[in-house]
Amino acid sequence: MNSPAAIEVRDVRQEFRVSGGMFAAARHVVAVDGVSFSVPAGRVLGIVGESGCGKSTLARLILGLLAPTSGDALVYGQRLAALDRKARARLIQPVFQDPFSSLNPRQTIQEIVSLPLVAQGSFEAPEITRLTNEILDRVGIARAMATRLPAELSGGQRQRVAIARALIIKPKVVVCDEPTSALDVSVQAQILNLLAELRREFNLTYIFISHNLAVIEHVASTVAVMYLGRIVEMNETDVLFRSPRHPYTRALLDSVLTPEPDLGIPDVGLGDAVPDPSRIPAGCRFHPRCRMAVERCQREPPKPDLAAPDEMVECHLANQDNPFQLVGGQYAQG
Repeated sequence: MNSPAAIEVRDVRQEFRVSGGMFAAARHVVAVDGVSFSVPAGRVLGIVGESGCGKSTLARLILGLLAPTSGDALVYGQRLAALDRKARARLIQPVFQDPFSSLNPRQTIQEIVSLPLVAQGSFEAPEITRLTNEILDRVGIARAMATRLPAELSGGQRQRVAIARALIIKPKVVVCDEPTSALDVSVQAQILNLLAELRREFNLTYIFISHNLAVIEHVASTVAVMYLGRIVEMNETDVLFRSPRHPYTRALLDSVLTPEPDLGIPDVGLGDAVPDPSRIPAGCRFHPRCRMAVERCQREPPKPDLAAPDEMVECHLANQDNPFQLVGGQYAQG
């Protein structure tokens, strides 16, 4: 019998009711719309997409911080919605984007890191102290810093503290929501290397959310591309970066800046309009910004093409042979 996936998301949908003000009717915003995927133990799923595509809302759903409008999230076969907070914390923990805002400014580093153990209520004080010292050592925080406040640490040190707090209770899954975007580039590399070492050491499974494609390419085993609340493409990292099957994925890859000064800023053809999740277009939701859209795209939503459990694309053009070819560093329709 096969063991359950480390994390499985089943047709999750999250809808918010947004006030329209004094004279306008309320609107319904679909932040996550029927997302499904599974991640085997020890793997890293990278989730990418523009701001507002639903990445962070999906992270909160996976963590159990939001109850989905419909659908389920499971960790090792256990429904998160059926677990109490303590049990959920033992299975899955977050590392957030800004360590300064995610750490209590009035608590010492030792108090912050030990809090998950204290909240469980089943650890004695000497054991809490020992485990806190051990995890601080492991993430590279000197014990002399344990009595300091977050404001006395650098950004990289604060993120190490946030990682220590997430791992002290030994979870099985860690959700990293833009964990390096608030850090200097040199510090980003250190934190990414630390996360990779800890994943191997503790056999962790990561959900890694980022807008930085270079980071995702470096850390992820599989990549899911989100657009207007849907996963429109998912594949193994090397395959997706080499042979994207969805035009939105291709546009994201084309948008990466190069160090060549003569190339300037790339024109990826997405236009200046930001997609509105309260007004999702008919048909393919990407068609108003797609250079390759045909009449069918305007009226018929594409169905997910599932070639394998970790390979999926939603695009009417995806069944063509190699629709997007890498030519001279840019993607073009074949």
